[in-house]
Amino acid sequence: MSRRIINRRPSRGGRIAWGAAPFVFAIAAYFIFSALRLAENPNDKLLPGLAAFGDAIHRMAFARDMRTGDILLWVDTLASLQRLLIGLGFATLIGLVFGVATGVIPYVRASLSPFIAVLSMIPPMAVLPILFITFGLDELSKVVLIVIGITPFLIRDLALRVADIPGELLIKAQTLGASTWQIILRVVLPQIAPRLADAIRLSLGPAWLFLISAEAIAATDGLGYRIFLMRRYLAMDVILPYVAWITFLAFLMDWALRRFNRRFFPWASGEQS
Repeated sequence: MSRRIINRRPSRGGRIAWGAAPFVFAIAAYFIFSALRLAENPNDKLLPGLAAFGDAIHRMAFARDMRTGDILLWVDTLASLQRLLIGLGFATLIGLVFGVATGVIPYVRASLSPFIAVLSMIPPMAVLPILFITFGLDELSKVVLIVIGITPFLIRDLALRVADIPGELLIKAQTLGASTWQIILRVVLPQIAPRLADAIRLSLGPAWLFLISAEAIAATDGLGYRIFLMRRYLAMDVILPYVAWITFLAFLMDWALRRFNRRFFPWASGEQS
């Protein structure tokens, strides 16, 4: 039985090697095809070489723009992160309040569950023109798109987590004289706090998608704005590093949330393992 592949597990070093292998193969394949295309056409813009990437990264991340005097990558990053974090903050607050209320209070559950279920089925990008008409083309419409896009998911996810809390805990708390508010604060919130961080982690991808889409349509700065601006000039040497930078930022946020869970809720991390 031990010879079967499903029973074999890589060592710690093996896991690192196996995890790095797809990235190495993807990068190697890119530069091989890039070299082949550049050999045929040195001015090819579809698969730029390492020198073009280096020049573009220096121009966007270290040199000041001649027109504005800003270092564009950092200005775009700050603008996008500000919109993203504000949207995530409001979505988390609304999702927590309504998720707990929906999971704990039967009248709220009966009233809001169908509405939230229908709301979660509306494609957020379909309402983007409505947001631009209602809130204008400034920051508010971009933040509202993120909130609308991920809040229904957070509410439903947290409500399900509340419903999974053993009924015995709630009965014991009531037997000891706890009020509804005390049950929420001392029983429900500690139980769902780890799940809240995981739900935010799962929402990072959609949140970035909504942000980039909104910035691409109506913005004067931001990572999404810069990517779609460079598309006009076929500047893949700028677009690809920006995409890699967005991926790196999302990875850092995901890593920080995982570390937060392990630091403050180690019992939940052990349970998931």
